[in-house]
Amino acid sequence: MLPYCLLKPFVFALDPEIAHETAIAGMRLTGALLPTGKPLPDTPTDVMGITFPNRIGLAAGLDKNGEAIDALASWGFGFIEVGTVTPRPQPGNPKPRMFRLPQAEGIINRMGFNNHGIDALITNIKAAKFRGILGINIGKNADTPIERAADDYLIGLDKAYPHASYIAINISSPNTKNLRALQGENELDALLAALKHRQAMLTQQHGRYIPLALKIAPDLDDTQISTIADALRRHRIDAVIATNTTLDRSKVAGLPHADETGGLSGAPLFEASTEVVRKLVGALAGEVPIIAAGGVTDGAKAKAKLDAGAALVQIYSGLVFKGPELVKACVTATRKAA
Repeated sequence: MLPYCLLKPFVFALDPEIAHETAIAGMRLTGALLPTGKPLPDTPTDVMGITFPNRIGLAAGLDKNGEAIDALASWGFGFIEVGTVTPRPQPGNPKPRMFRLPQAEGIINRMGFNNHGIDALITNIKAAKFRGILGINIGKNADTPIERAADDYLIGLDKAYPHASYIAINISSPNTKNLRALQGENELDALLAALKHRQAMLTQQHGRYIPLALKIAPDLDDTQISTIADALRRHRIDAVIATNTTLDRSKVAGLPHADETGGLSGAPLFEASTEVVRKLVGALAGEVPIIAAGGVTDGAKAKAKLDAGAALVQIYSGLVFKGPELVKACVTATRKAA
């Protein structure tokens, strides 16, 4: 395989979404030919009752439909998260809806949970050779009224449960209308209660406990973070993923595409998302582990997430700028002493 530094000019010559689709198609083909990938070596880490071979994972969004799991496994991730997936297929928002900001190593997207639906995802998971730690990230369909959002999450939970190592609940994308309202105190309390009740039923039904992780936004004030932390502890949610993309443009003001609507990811998100991790550490008092995501573009930034108090780290946008080599750099930088 050619080093990414040689491929990158050709990738960046393409429209960002076309480049993404082309990459997924290529990985889908090569994954069938590759031997089963192994995680890069590290001292195993126990989080959510799961033993992770290393602490660097793939964040949701890159492989929404689980089409490239085997190829991604060859990159050395300690865990892979697919999705966000919705109960029914949906096209997402109108194009263009993804924009690179190369000067800042950032990406703005307003994809809108475009995916083939959870049934297609499960078919792809069943076909994959991968037997490592797999997270499934679930969301609501855009045309489901926000007051019925729990119905979609429960459908996703039911269908994902037999196939996941853990299930991530995405209530923090800025690209589905009113979705972030589910982070409100009353809305979140009701949703988490419904999910935990269904999780208990599914545990009995399947004879195994699948952890739940809640993915939250970076655009939260201290009161909101405290409220969410209280809900996580009260409902005994297994982990929190901090964070999703941001609506803030202060780090990219004046750059081409900076005024596009959608969520900003990549390097400009690093400081804000890491600050949320720090605040959650204090608010959660060690009761709920934190999976950090946002702005990891090199090994030092991955280590900074762990130093801030995270137990695991996820990467995605950094891969667009640094390629698969970023996985090894992050594992090396965060490797625990034996």
